[in-house]
Amino acid sequence: MRPRRKKSDRNSAGRRVPGQPNSLFGEILDWMLAPLLFLWPISIIVTHNVADNIANQPYDRALADSVRSLARLVVVEGGEISVQFPGPPRAFFRADQDDAVYYQVANQSGETLTGDREIPWVPPPPRLLAEEVLFRDEVIHGEEARVAYQFLKAWPEPASPLVLVQVAETRNKRSDLASRVVTGVLLPQFAIIPLAVVLVWVGLTRGIAPLNRLQSLIRRRRPTDLSPIVPASVPEEVRPLIVAFNDMMARLEENLQAQQRFIADAAHQMRTPLTGLKMQTDLALLENDPEQLRASLTHIADSADRASHLINQLLSLARAEASFEKLYTVEPVDLEAVVREVAQELFPRALAKGIDLGVESSGQVLQVEGNSVLLRELVKNLVDNAIKYTPAGGSVTARTRVAGAPILEVEDTGVGIPEADRERVFERFYRVLGSGADGSGLGLPIVREIAELHRAAVTLSPNPAGQGTLAQVVFPRTHHPSPPPPVHGDFFPLG
Repeated sequence: MRPRRKKSDRNSAGRRVPGQPNSLFGEILDWMLAPLLFLWPISIIVTHNVADNIANQPYDRALADSVRSLARLVVVEGGEISVQFPGPPRAFFRADQDDAVYYQVANQSGETLTGDREIPWVPPPPRLLAEEVLFRDEVIHGEEARVAYQFLKAWPEPASPLVLVQVAETRNKRSDLASRVVTGVLLPQFAIIPLAVVLVWVGLTRGIAPLNRLQSLIRRRRPTDLSPIVPASVPEEVRPLIVAFNDMMARLEENLQAQQRFIADAAHQMRTPLTGLKMQTDLALLENDPEQLRASLTHIADSADRASHLINQLLSLARAEASFEKLYTVEPVDLEAVVREVAQELFPRALAKGIDLGVESSGQVLQVEGNSVLLRELVKNLVDNAIKYTPAGGSVTARTRVAGAPILEVEDTGVGIPEADRERVFERFYRVLGSGADGSGLGLPIVREIAELHRAAVTLSPNPAGQGTLAQVVFPRTHHPSPPPPVHGDFFPLG
């Protein structure tokens, strides 16, 4: 069956259904701005880390110079370690009003020899390099501080004890410098990002302007104008859509022309039985002889039957065509049950004409996916057509079988169809000349419409058993085999 139509993203009140895209402009704008807003906080974090590194570099160099200067003041006399300052120690470290500076000289055991005891002692590294100054972060008196430290040997011997020299400074100046760097980098972004949003908005507006012009062009068209749109007049990205749209419009125009031809042909076909009815009625009104009046009424009844049959076939064809656009209920249908019901319904007509009507069963339930009403119409038209074109004394057999897929066959011993006409008989209102039977030329077109709706293939071929025609409908393969019903025999004669 044809796939169901995609549901609209708006409900019956015209409101947008959540979770469905609302507009192309909004989708593009979201996908352009969302990454920008997502990356902005990441850029702030990265900028802050870079600013901290930038702020640390000059102050770390100054702190390292202070440690080296303090290390040069360390002397060993008589096995005692001391620091000889040329002046007041605090003046030596050039403390300022922003940050506090601490110093310490400690021995290998962690005992403070001189300076501030608040600086934590640290063990020496596994590998000690001469003149190497190391850095770490600490908290002193509740404030974050940067510590530079160096390990010295008390005397040149390898077993000489180590002396730890440390200088610490609070991070106020560093934080101040990092904040100025971050502010200088991020402040322009507060102006750039809104400007970028505005520029993106303007760019998208100009970018989708051709779509708006295309929309206006389509809206200005008259309802009857189905001419194609020139693809060269639209942007390259929209051209595949326009090509598909032109293809759809071409198919729509073909359908409209086919409908117009169908309406014209139907009106012409209806005019014939209605004209006959009118003439027979006029003649009946002039008759006084009861026998002649009865004959006229008989002709009127026959004409009415033909007109009713034609109308029913037109309605069946219209219903089958409508199924392509408005899907009927699809369910598993027992094809053999449908064939038996149709055969029972048409048996009186076959009996009145002296035709042997029979049904050959496959011996199992043949289920096809489709609409039971339309499938019944398909079988009925095939059997009815076979009865109509089979002379008295002939036979019509409706057969179901399985050959990899469900197959329906209707075999008759009628006049047959010339090879040149086997494809044309599926055209509406086409009838084979010299068949000698009344008909509207709609039975087989209805069969093909319904078969195509069910993705089935219908073919006509000569009866392999002799004179007549074999109509065959091959349905798609079924994926769920059905158990055989309790039947006796495989041939069910109805006549």
